[in-house]
Amino acid sequence: MHRRILCSFLLVLLAGAGVGGGAERRSPNVLFIVADDLNCFLGCYGDEVAVTPNLDRLAAGGTVFLRAYCQQAVCNPSRSSFLTGLRPDECGVDDLRKSFRATAPAGDSLITLPGHFKAAGYFTQGIGKIFHNMGDIQDRRSWSVDEQFHKGPHSEDTIYRSRAEPGAKLAMKAPATEALEVPDDAYWDGKITGLAIEALASESFRRQPFFLAVGFWRPHLPFVAPKRYWNLYDPGAIEVASPAGPPEAAPEISLHDSREISGYGPRGRTAPFTDDEIRHLRHGYYASISFLDAQVGRLLGALEHGGHRENTIIVFTSDHGFHTGEHGLWGKTTNFELDARVPLIIAAPGFTRGQTSTALCELIDLYPTLCDLSGTATDASRSLPGVSLRPVLEDPQSKVKEFALTQHQHPFYGGTKNWKAWGYSIRSERWRYTRWQSIPGGEVLATELYDYGENPLETRNLAGEDRFRDQLGALDAALDSARAGR
Repeated sequence: MHRRILCSFLLVLLAGAGVGGGAERRSPNVLFIVADDLNCFLGCYGDEVAVTPNLDRLAAGGTVFLRAYCQQAVCNPSRSSFLTGLRPDECGVDDLRKSFRATAPAGDSLITLPGHFKAAGYFTQGIGKIFHNMGDIQDRRSWSVDEQFHKGPHSEDTIYRSRAEPGAKLAMKAPATEALEVPDDAYWDGKITGLAIEALASESFRRQPFFLAVGFWRPHLPFVAPKRYWNLYDPGAIEVASPAGPPEAAPEISLHDSREISGYGPRGRTAPFTDDEIRHLRHGYYASISFLDAQVGRLLGALEHGGHRENTIIVFTSDHGFHTGEHGLWGKTTNFELDARVPLIIAAPGFTRGQTSTALCELIDLYPTLCDLSGTATDASRSLPGVSLRPVLEDPQSKVKEFALTQHQHPFYGGTKNWKAWGYSIRSERWRYTRWQSIPGGEVLATELYDYGENPLETRNLAGEDRFRDQLGALDAALDSARAGR
């Protein structure tokens, strides 16, 4: 760790002259776009309902990673992981409140992804939700200027709350959906885009290479978007989620009570959602995605208008996935595919455009990838547990790893005193194997095995079937090896 810190500071001395040179020698910029709670409901991922023309356009100009995975499917642990380049167990962040500055070894002097670029002579700016939005988890030292629209509860990003009288006693925290005739900048994502466009036109972004991180708050609950984005969809064409129930033979510990969504709308609701309610909520999720897509389009337009596009590495991803009724679940905080898998698009100058790859990758791979592509790689960045995805950008048929590792505790909400087990989940090209171990003893409580070659919707847990004993043994060993960093 100390070697990593030293190398990052040496990088300032080595990079200063080259970064500040003429336009022909200027290092590539980085535009790092992070969505919140976005699963792979995107047109470029084959979804036939989602209206995402701008993300489709970005995909046509880069590489779409079809098998990218987060390290923990909840905001703070995932963001802390990919922004430090460390797995959740390594950076010590496993809940919504912890700061890696306090939990990671040498955390106070840890170099984050934007901090690495700042040390390399880049102008770094964060607009929106990049680090987590609760408490003092933000990281001012990573940025050249103060963050903006980076903190606060998601319920505040509603017309319901913004129009309320100060101090008024409200009937609910916020509605689960809003579909009002309002402009884009009535919501934070519209304002965030406006600030990012201003930044791209600023003198600071012309003087030196930049690392601009834009963190959108959508499509996180509540599902709110201007009415015109709802109007892109025919409500009658939106179906209820499938599969509607948990996988056959899945252990109870793999599921949860969908507590997050129950916090929106009228207080005290306990009844299950009706099919009409499910369709409406899924409509709201799609509308939120299209609202997000429009902001990405505005951002890409400003990048092109400012003459930055041809010298900018663009990354688009989400902190984790999301369930919209599949398996009877709403939200994240599981090890299932819809929560663990994330969209990932990388468009970098000099690489083939419009390609897709099924190569396994993880969000911790973003740190070494961006260091590699920008020419700012150091011994420190190469020592991170992630790997550069450059080989996949060069040849989408290539592979950089055999497994992706995701983890989650159960139950997530309610605080550490309520945690009963950790589930460690390994995803290979065909299989997902999850092992649930008790807290604090570590005894194995349950296992899961899903075969995506035969059953991509995870409708049956195969771990209890004798015919898969050899497969279970091999994946169990692979999980131990992956957790040990081998």
